Amino acid sequence: MSELRLYEKKVLLALKELNGKASIDAIAEKSGLAHAAVMRAALSLSEKGMIKLYEQKMTIATLNDEGWSYLEKGLPERRLLKAIIELGGRASIEEASKKASLPRELASIALGWLCRKGWATIEEGICISKIDGEPPSGSDEELMKLLAERGKVSIEYLNQEQNNALGILKKRKLVNLNEKVQRFLELTDAGWKIIEKGIEIAEEVTQLTPELIITGKWRRIRLAKFDVEAPTPPVYPGKAHPLQQIIKRAREIFLEMGFTEIRGPLVETAFWNFDALFQPQDHPAREMMDTFYLVNPSMGKLPRDSLVKAVAQTHENGWITGSKGWGYRWNPMEAKKLVLRTHTTAETIKYLATHKKPPIKVFSVDRVYRNEQVTYKNIAEFHQIEGIVMGRNVTFRDLMGVLKTFYTKFGLEKVEFWPCYFPYTEPSAQVMVYHPKLKRWMELCGMGMFRPEVLAPMGIKYPVLAWGGGLERLAMIELGLNDIRTLYGNNLGWLRRTPLCR
Repeated sequence: MSELRLYEKKVLLALKELNGKASIDAIAEKSGLAHAAVMRAALSLSEKGMIKLYEQKMTIATLNDEGWSYLEKGLPERRLLKAIIELGGRASIEEASKKASLPRELASIALGWLCRKGWATIEEGICISKIDGEPPSGSDEELMKLLAERGKVSIEYLNQEQNNALGILKKRKLVNLNEKVQRFLELTDAGWKIIEKGIEIAEEVTQLTPELIITGKWRRIRLAKFDVEAPTPPVYPGKAHPLQQIIKRAREIFLEMGFTEIRGPLVETAFWNFDALFQPQDHPAREMMDTFYLVNPSMGKLPRDSLVKAVAQTHENGWITGSKGWGYRWNPMEAKKLVLRTHTTAETIKYLATHKKPPIKVFSVDRVYRNEQVTYKNIAEFHQIEGIVMGRNVTFRDLMGVLKTFYTKFGLEKVEFWPCYFPYTEPSAQVMVYHPKLKRWMELCGMGMFRPEVLAPMGIKYPVLAWGGGLERLAMIELGLNDIRTLYGNNLGWLRRTPLCR
């Protein structure tokens, strides 16, 4: 009993007075509570097993504008009968209508109902009253008064006579009928037992104010108890997009590991995107089907001549790298073409061109573009995690340690490195992680040590560790997704349901 709130007690007592079952409206009227307060009490009492809450479709009758007008002035037939009686019980239709102030259209309606109700007869245009004095109110008029008094009435509660009267009012188009879902409360056995024990009504204070504390009144009042575990409506506060949260987390991990973040433009020349990375100019990845080329402007500027010349010779014959190169005539016009960068490696190699001495530890988390068909696992615009480490004595094992540490911090315990081929690193490998839900291995990142053909033209004499991989795949594992398009679909329901990332 002590756990019951004041408004819950009032609802129980109102139900008792209403014989244990009533509508929300009737309970609100009986208890003096607002409709919303009754509903709150209904939900909490239902959870406690003291009442049953159910719904029923009801048809609600209300007077329309014409009905209110008839109620105020009287039904046309009653007004006409009164005029006939005042004219001696016998009068012409025109004379009686004028006396009753009825327009022609209402006069014809009044004549019809006069005869139908047996109040008068009409002989050769003369109205003759059949009764002495005005008749008592009929069932239709009584129902109109009831509707006016209550505002609305559920037709399910009308008796047979009232239902017949409602049929008349409907035929005369004096009422509106609307369907409404009515909520009802009914006391359970547990509810009756609580009532039988006795319910004490005492006002409760829901807020402890400074005035109550200063005056000491708080000692004499009853403070309302709050159920802090009670269900509440869901709240959807503003928060960062889940993908942005994961990007932030990836940046924080690299920063904690002592890396520096670098950024670069979305549009790059093919020189930095391909040529500087020892990708031949006839490589399939450079075709329109794989790369987005700009039309206007279509060409950019190449860097200093000595660097361009070194890259060109490396492609053609290997230059001083000990390589044979690709054995073709390098074309500077091909290198000037502007592209939407296909990887952020374009930014790291550009960074290396101006930072040639170790130690260097930089990373980038940024957007890249590929001319891909959009599917559940591929999109044309995504984020890449990119990084390099340059040191005097760094090895491939150091690179494995860096990436294993990074992915372990994301909660991926099973990390392996499988050998593979990339055109600008040697040795090369791909980082594989075990997906705990899909129960299979997934590739998340490519890695390796930059080849001499990449480093020599930049004037770099120290080993450089490099890696690059898609962030979205990591996000899919983190968020439990199997369709990459969910990350960009702007599904409001998914965004609201997705909790803040770890």
